[in-house]
Amino acid sequence: MLTKKQLDLLEFIHKRVQRDGVPPSFDEMKIALDLRSKSGIHRLITALEERGFIRRLAHRARAIEIVRLPESLGGASTAGFSPRVIDGDRPDTPRPANADPVSVAAIELPLVGRIAAGVPIEAISDSAHQVAVPQQMISTTGEHYALEVKGDSMIEAGINNGDVVVIRETSTANNGDIVVALVEDHEATLKRFMRRGNAIALEAANPAYETRVFPDDKVKVQGVLVGLIRTY
Repeated sequence: MLTKKQLDLLEFIHKRVQRDGVPPSFDEMKIALDLRSKSGIHRLITALEERGFIRRLAHRARAIEIVRLPESLGGASTAGFSPRVIDGDRPDTPRPANADPVSVAAIELPLVGRIAAGVPIEAISDSAHQVAVPQQMISTTGEHYALEVKGDSMIEAGINNGDVVVIRETSTANNGDIVVALVEDHEATLKRFMRRGNAIALEAANPAYETRVFPDDKVKVQGVLVGLIRTY
C-alpha cells in the first residue's frame, strides 16, 4: 500500500530504467517529485524498499532494482486493502464543449462524524449529514457509512487528514484490515487491526505513532474500510 508520492517515485524510477537502463539520480528524483531536499527522496526510497517494491544494491552508484510493481503500474495484484480513491479536484484539462455528459451512479451515505487517525478522540456520533459516494465503492452486503478523517497516523496507507472514508459496518475483521475501532466504549479510531492471542493491536501507518495494544474485550470493531474520497 503506497502513498501518492511513493507511487509517483516508483513510476518515475521504472520509466527511467525502461528508457535508459539505469535508475535516475537522487537529484533527478528530487526535481521530478518537486521536493525541496534529497532527504525526502531518501525517506521515500526507504519506504519503497521496506514494502518490497525496490532493492538497493550495496557499494554501487544508482544501484536501485525494481523488485515488483503495484497493480496500478502493471504489476500483479497483491493481497490486502488498497483504497479506491476518488479525487475531488478538477481535471487537468477541461472537457470539450461538445463532449457527452458523464453519469456516475452515486448513493447517499450518512456522514456520522469524525474519526481519529491519530490519538483516539470521541466515539462516533449520530448522523447529521449525508455524503454522495460512488456506487462502485459499496459492497452488495452490509450497511455502510462515512467518516471524516482527522489526523495523520494513517498517511502511509494513503489516508490523509480531511479525507472521507467509506466504512462497511461489521463487528469482525481480519488481520491487516483497516478498521473503525471503539476502544473501551468511548474512543473511536481508524487503525490497522491485528490480533495477538487474547489482545488486539491497533497499528498506525506512520512511524511517529506507536502501536497500541489492548485486551480483546476492550476493543470493538465497528466497521472495515472499503473506500476513500479525497478533496483538495
